[in-house]
Amino acid sequence: MVVDSEPRSRPDASRAGPRSVIEASELVKRFGDVRAVRGVSFDVRPGELFAFLGPNGAGKSTTINMLCTLARPTAGRATVAGYDVARQPRRVRQHIGLVFQEQTLDPQLTVEENLRFHAVLYRIPRRQVPERIERVLALVDLTDRGRSLVATLSGGMSRRLEIARALLHEPRVLFLDEPTVGLDPQTRSRIWESVLKLRDRDVTIFLTTHYMDEAENADRIAIIDHGEMVACDTPAALKAEVGADAIDVVTADDDAAKETLVQAGYDVRSASHGLRVYVPDGERAVADLVTGAGVGVSQLRMHRPTLDDVFMHFTGRAMREDEPGLTELERNVRNLLARRR
Repeated sequence: MVVDSEPRSRPDASRAGPRSVIEASELVKRFGDVRAVRGVSFDVRPGELFAFLGPNGAGKSTTINMLCTLARPTAGRATVAGYDVARQPRRVRQHIGLVFQEQTLDPQLTVEENLRFHAVLYRIPRRQVPERIERVLALVDLTDRGRSLVATLSGGMSRRLEIARALLHEPRVLFLDEPTVGLDPQTRSRIWESVLKLRDRDVTIFLTTHYMDEAENADRIAIIDHGEMVACDTPAALKAEVGADAIDVVTADDDAAKETLVQAGYDVRSASHGLRVYVPDGERAVADLVTGAGVGVSQLRMHRPTLDDVFMHFTGRAMREDEPGLTELERNVRNLLARRR
């Protein structure tokens, strides 16, 4: 992994080069009058775990769909494994694996039958199929479930099987679109055990997520919100960009406290519960902060910069989860219809 020598606050397309497995330049996707993706530019290096971090509806899945040739860019250009996604879609598909948000396995087939069907689609030589199936099932700890019907698998097992299927044809790039959404914490952990094993197999991973703890695993993170990339760097560099301790404060009147503290020169943001105040030295600032709030302080907690702080720093608000029951495309279509009324 190549780490940037200096943190940067804005994504920089100029760093893309011949060693990049994925290159995107000013990608745009419109659905009628709605711009779901607004000119994003980035590159992904070989063997890298690259995370797209953003709330639901931010444009993550739409970007993946363009990179995987499932949606044609409205404007801009992207290449995957050296092939143009718009002009060479078949060549792109030969080099990628994709795990969708929704399950796409056949529940009435066994685990092995699902994998064999995938092998036929990708024209894997028949003599290689048994060994490949054995290898990918071992990678996701499903060796003993080869003859089980998919309908009998748990949600976590099904997700691991989809990862195994996506790796069967030995792609250069694996796309994971919210791979753990809706799963319990223990199952999410098992999924990530399988994902992190891929780092030793020279597989480039492009991940979308709205979970901060998952993004921490990435070599680099691109923060996307309302279809725009607002930052791209390593987790450590992004946190350094915040450059301050954060103090969460709950008061008797948060609006009044915010106004008073801002007038006193503090960097104050509204959070989901109370206020978040950024200061150079949290321990020294606590006493002055309590006094300076001007109203009663009921709760106060200090912490070092986290990805939550990073997201708030670049977007001006905490991570949101808008209408989790709607897919990104459904939200875009609904917004378009609303505008036309």
